[in-house]
Amino acid sequence: MISTDIHLAAKFLKNEGVVGIPTETVYGLAANAFSENAIRKIFDIKKRPTTNPLILHIKNYEELLKVGTDIPEMAHRLAKAFWPGPLTLIVNKQKHISNLVTAHQNTVAVRVPNHPLTLELLNTIDFPLVAPSANPFTRISPTKALHVDDYFKTKIAMVLDGGSCSAGVESTIVGFNLNQPIVYRLGAISIEEIEKIAGKVTLLNAGKTKTTTPGMCKKHYAPSTKIILTSNILQELNHWKEKKIGLLLFQQTIPNVQLIHQKILSPEGDLKIATANLYNSLHELDTMNLDLIIAERFPDEGLGRTINDRLTRATKK
Repeated sequence: MISTDIHLAAKFLKNEGVVGIPTETVYGLAANAFSENAIRKIFDIKKRPTTNPLILHIKNYEELLKVGTDIPEMAHRLAKAFWPGPLTLIVNKQKHISNLVTAHQNTVAVRVPNHPLTLELLNTIDFPLVAPSANPFTRISPTKALHVDDYFKTKIAMVLDGGSCSAGVESTIVGFNLNQPIVYRLGAISIEEIEKIAGKVTLLNAGKTKTTTPGMCKKHYAPSTKIILTSNILQELNHWKEKKIGLLLFQQTIPNVQLIHQKILSPEGDLKIATANLYNSLHELDTMNLDLIIAERFPDEGLGRTINDRLTRATKK
């Protein structure tokens, strides 16, 4: 069920239900962060391993001290700069935060989402929400209410419809070592933006690191259709010329090719617009009964790094 009724969503959440909620990044599958019964429902519905921790969504910066402890000064600076917004911080957790949320670690991932409906919802209830992306484990994240409904139908109580997600990819995740920031997951805030506040940061190689924070799985964000990421579209087209192909491109179509579906993420060449359109375009290509999706590798700077990260993980087996 898709609805804009915030009070109905709050009612379901108070009764340990699972609700699809909009954020500026992607839609989340939300439940009461203080109810282990509700949290387990998320893992079951998503078929997500409990070794993969969840992100805690709080209503404002002041709530951070209620869920975290011994918070580094740099975490406070970043929170004040980017919240509400697509930044998730890894901090030491308070004892009352369930181990089910944190995969039995002493740290918790926290953010304040920047979507008016979800902020209103968080101010309607008296508990924070855990809300991983509202997709089956490893599949394309949803950026529209319909994506969530198509994935789960009656398996969840409802989807709160907040329109299309403005950022279009998940939050950037930042942790700390002796107050020095470490980027665990590339996301909707670029490394360059983080470094304007924090100075030089370290980027963790998620593919070679044990899953300790959300979004670190090697395979993720994948369509059911096989996908290839390349810097040479024409070469790949020639190699797969007998196949029914869809192209995912940055700003220009490939001329003189027939019977090929082409999705352009940003005719203007704007990486922020391309990022916002990424998942929706993948969803559309994935419904076309294609043999193969060939994606163009993006400039490895700014949000181009984030797009390449998502497309690279979508290609993993």
